[in-house]
Amino acid sequence: MVQRDRQDEALGVIRRLLRGEERFSYESDWFTLKDARLQLLPLQDNLPFAVASIISPSGMTLAGKHGTGVLSIGSMSSEGLNALPTQWSFAEESAALHGNTVDRRDWRVVMSWHIAETREKAYAEAQEGLFHWHNEYVVGTLMRPGAEAFSDPDDAVEKTAKTENTAAVIGTPDDLVAAIHRMVDLTGGFGTVIGFVHDWANRENTLRSWDLVARYVVPEVNGLLAAYRESRHHVVEHRESFQRANEAVLAKIHQNERAAEALQLTTNGRFAIPAHQAPDMEKAT
Repeated sequence: MVQRDRQDEALGVIRRLLRGEERFSYESDWFTLKDARLQLLPLQDNLPFAVASIISPSGMTLAGKHGTGVLSIGSMSSEGLNALPTQWSFAEESAALHGNTVDRRDWRVVMSWHIAETREKAYAEAQEGLFHWHNEYVVGTLMRPGAEAFSDPDDAVEKTAKTENTAAVIGTPDDLVAAIHRMVDLTGGFGTVIGFVHDWANRENTLRSWDLVARYVVPEVNGLLAAYRESRHHVVEHRESFQRANEAVLAKIHQNERAAEALQLTTNGRFAIPAHQAPDMEKAT
């Protein structure tokens, strides 16, 4: 645990420096500070910190001790997904032990995806790149414990996106929205989804995937469409009142001879930009 122990030690020192405390010295078995103080401080009073967490309690415990955010990388594997439901409790317990608090809004969860207009299109775009990425990088280079090579591109898609408790989404914007909601239910709630950048697809299709996420997934997940849907529902449910307003407009037009004549001229014409609440010209004749 040398790496985690050193991260713990360094994090405390770094946070002191970023807070702009008076000069201090610190002696460690792997670094030394003498009369240390930052010359240039961050503009933010509380610069956000995040500690990486995979499966073990180490990352969450460290976040609780220092009151930082968390970046859950383990969510990219099925093993990591199974560990997520209990992960946050480690941060809360550690925070209470050290007199800190942690906020789920500072919990960032990493997910992988490739999105297209249809599932079939997403599969076709991602399967070759996913096959090589997994076999050559995850298995061949990282040698991740438990990772097994895929037999072919179809096998890559089948085991990555079509199995239960999958750690990735290859499909449509609706599929990703559903997966994010499942992740929220699984974890009990978190603050931010972070998309893992990969090269499963070519540049054009990858950019298109991110564009679809920005256009359709982000607004849906963040609840930005609720007001639009409520407004549409209101219009549908109160259609009669809108129709009465239209009839009042027509009545007002017919009170003016020239306006009525102009109305007759436009009855059989086309509006450049027809309004969705424009008077029904068929009833005006």
